[in-house]
Amino acid sequence: MNTTEFTVTVLGFNQALASAITGALDVFAFAGISWQRIHNLPTTPRFKVQLASHLGQQFLCSNQITLQPNIAIEDVSHTDILLIPTIGGDIDDVLEETLPLRVHIQRLQKMGADIAANCTGTFLLAQTGLLADKAATTHWGYADKFKAMFPNVNLQSEKMVTEDNAVYCAGGGMAWIDLSILLIERYCGHQIASDTAKSHVLDVSRTSQTIYASSRQRRFHSDKDIMAVQSFLEKNLEKKCTLSDLAKQHNMTERTLIRRFKNACDITPGQYLQSLRIEHARKLLETSSMPLENLVSTVGYEDLSSFTRLFKKATGLSPSQYRIKFKRN
Repeated sequence: MNTTEFTVTVLGFNQALASAITGALDVFAFAGISWQRIHNLPTTPRFKVQLASHLGQQFLCSNQITLQPNIAIEDVSHTDILLIPTIGGDIDDVLEETLPLRVHIQRLQKMGADIAANCTGTFLLAQTGLLADKAATTHWGYADKFKAMFPNVNLQSEKMVTEDNAVYCAGGGMAWIDLSILLIERYCGHQIASDTAKSHVLDVSRTSQTIYASSRQRRFHSDKDIMAVQSFLEKNLEKKCTLSDLAKQHNMTERTLIRRFKNACDITPGQYLQSLRIEHARKLLETSSMPLENLVSTVGYEDLSSFTRLFKKATGLSPSQYRIKFKRN
């Protein structure tokens, strides 16, 4: 049996999300231990974990808990994994305050460390330049801000986790779970990762964060005419509406409508309408027992099978699977 102990360093800073720090440290620290204890087997720790900060100073997390690091990031000469947690405070303020950390992220990457960032921590990673021309993800609610700040990054915000040349990113705030289990599998194999997930009762089947996203994120623009189009579609999502009718109603040509809509929302009017319908269907699946046949017509579709294909493509789950997972009792 390979009993090599790998080192995981979590990088702390003021206004970091405490759960993304302590939770990840716990999961890595218990790899090779928790499952074994449950089954009365010999324990073999697989990771040495440590918390680092600028000059080894205490830092105040976004929930007002103060954490004491084990080491100064300046003194970390080797780590197999460097994990950057979620930014829980104002992103711009945190990026300015953490400027001294960037050189050490770059230094450890050059020394062979896997670099991983969770949720909005990907903003700090991107500012080092290590995500340039690489695939990345971030919290779906901050995707537009990320794209505006880092246009040279291949942002894939629908994904829960991305990996590109040993640089890892995870999506929403609790996606450190998916990221940690993925990295445990990378270093220790599938069985250890699976055992760790099961012992902590972690759901690691999530591959997409689109099931959590909202079409409201497409409202963050300044084109008032396109906002009017969006409002019309939101109020009439169950009705048939051709692109020609939509353009005439808002005093535009079809070509102008498509161009301005894509500039403002990064998708076409048809794609936006589909996202509205899928989101409305999600709400109905969560809050009602409406039969699927009735639900489909309520959100503007006629054929159950084609709706099911669209819904699964958008969320990663069939409508019935989504209802089972998210139905509110």
